[in-house]
Amino acid sequence: MSRYLYYPGCSMDGSGRAYGESLNGVCEKLGLTMSEIDDWNCCGATEYVGVSLSPAYALIARNLALAANAKKDGEPLVAACSACYLNLAKADAYMKERPLLNERVNVALGAGDLHYEPGSVEIRHLLEVIMNDVGLDQVKSMVVKPLAGLRVAPYLGCMLPRPDPDHRWKNHERPEELDRLLEALGADVVDFPLKTECCGGHMTQIAPKVGLELIKRLVDEAEHHGADMMVTVCPMCQINIDAYQGEMNALFHTKHKMPIVFFTQLMGIAFGLDEKKMGFGRELTDARKALRKIGQQPEVAVEAAPAHRQRPDKRALPMPTMPKDADPVREALASEVNQ
Repeated sequence: MSRYLYYPGCSMDGSGRAYGESLNGVCEKLGLTMSEIDDWNCCGATEYVGVSLSPAYALIARNLALAANAKKDGEPLVAACSACYLNLAKADAYMKERPLLNERVNVALGAGDLHYEPGSVEIRHLLEVIMNDVGLDQVKSMVVKPLAGLRVAPYLGCMLPRPDPDHRWKNHERPEELDRLLEALGADVVDFPLKTECCGGHMTQIAPKVGLELIKRLVDEAEHHGADMMVTVCPMCQINIDAYQGEMNALFHTKHKMPIVFFTQLMGIAFGLDEKKMGFGRELTDARKALRKIGQQPEVAVEAAPAHRQRPDKRALPMPTMPKDADPVREALASEVNQ
C-alpha cells in the first residue's frame, strides 16, 4: 500500500508547521502518497469531548465520513497528530460499541448529507505506517547522513499508545517503535522512562504551575540522561514543551534549553534532505547547537523564546464550563455502559 488518505489536522499549518513540512518531504522520499481528504474540519482536540459528547463526536465523525467517501481501494486514513489520531480512533470505536452514540452522531451527520458506518475506515498514525508498512530495512537503506553522536530522547506523549482501540502498539507503557526508528537513523537513543508521560496539554492555561511542573519533569529527565534533544510525534507536545520552557525556567529558576523536534525532521536530515525544508529554525528552543554534532548548520535565523512573559488575568480566558443540566446523551451513555 503506497496511497493513504491523510487527515492533517489544524496544527500542520500553524504551530506544527515544521511537522507538516518534514512529513511531506519524508513521505515523498519513501514513496508514500498522502491524499488529503477534502473539506476536513478540526477534530476538537482535547476539550470539546469534555463539554458536550454528541456534538464532539459528530465533529470528529464528519472527517471519518468524508474519508469513507474518498476511499478508492480500501486506503487507511493516516493522521500524524496524536490528538487527531486518538480522536478519530476513539470516535470509530465508540460508535461501534454504543448504538445510542452512533445513532445521534449519524443524525447530526445527516444534516450535511453524510453518514458514517463504524469500522468502514481504518485509522492509523504516521509512525506506525512507517514502522509496519515501510519497515526499518527500507528506512536504513535511505540513510545517507547518519545521526551518529546525536543523543535523543524519544517522547511519544500520553495520547498515542493509549487507549489503543485497534491494538496498534505492543507495549502501551514503554513502546519501542520510536526508539527503533531513531536508532535506524543512526542516532544515539537514550533510555527515556517518561516517554509516555503527559506534557500537561492545556494545563499551562488552566493551572499554570501544574502544567509547568509537568514540562519541567520531562525536560529534567531528558537532560539527566544526557539527551541533546527530545523527539516527538505530536504537535501539541512539541509546542507545549518548546514554547513554555522560558516560563518554566523563570518559575523554577532553571536554565533548560532542550530542543523539541519532530521525528520526521530527523528522518529528513538522515535522508539528506534540506534542513530548511524540514522546518528546522521554526522551533523556539534553538536546535542548531545539537545539530552541529552531526555536521548540520541550519541557516534559518532562530529567535530565542522569551524568558518570561506576563500572564493575562485568568478571568479573561474563555474557559469552557459545563451547563447546569448535564448532557442527556452523556447520561444515557453512562447508563448504557453501567447496565
